Amino acid sequence: MTIPSVKTTLVQNIFRIILGLNMLFAGIGHMTFLRAEFQAQVPDWTPFSKDFIVLASGVAEIILGLAMIIGTKYKVHTGLALGLFFIAVFPGNISQYVNGIDAFGLDTDTKRLVRLFFQPVLIAWALWSSGAYRYWIKSKN
Repeated sequence: MTIPSVKTTLVQNIFRIILGLNMLFAGIGHMTFLRAEFQAQVPDWTPFSKDFIVLASGVAEIILGLAMIIGTKYKVHTGLALGLFFIAVFPGNISQYVNGIDAFGLDTDTKRLVRLFFQPVLIAWALWSSGAYRYWIKSKN
C-alpha cells in the first residue's frame, strides 16, 4: 500500500525533528551509557535475553530517529512505525511499574505510574508530527 506524503506545518516539522533527535539519543543510550537502565525495564517473560532486546530496540530507535529527521518523503510511514514502536515497548514501562523497578530516576510507584501516562503522548506526538494522523483521518473520509 502506498501512502502519499502529507503536508505538515513548520511546527509539526520542528516537533518531528525534536522527537527524532530524542529517539537517536535514546537509541545510543541503549547501546552505551543507559544500557543497564533499559535492561531493568525489560519484562522477565520476554523470550529473548534482556540485552538482546535492549540492543535491538536501540537499533530500531536509531533507525526511526534518523527517519523522523531526514526521511521526509516517508514521514507518514515513519510516524506510523514509531507509534507502533511506542506501543510495542509499553509493556516494559508497565513491568517497571508493576515490579517496582528503579530506573531513569523513577524510584517511587507514583513516578513510575505517572510515566505510564506519557506513552500515549509519545504515540500522539509521532502520529501528529509526521502527518500520519492527518493521513489516517483523510483515508477514513
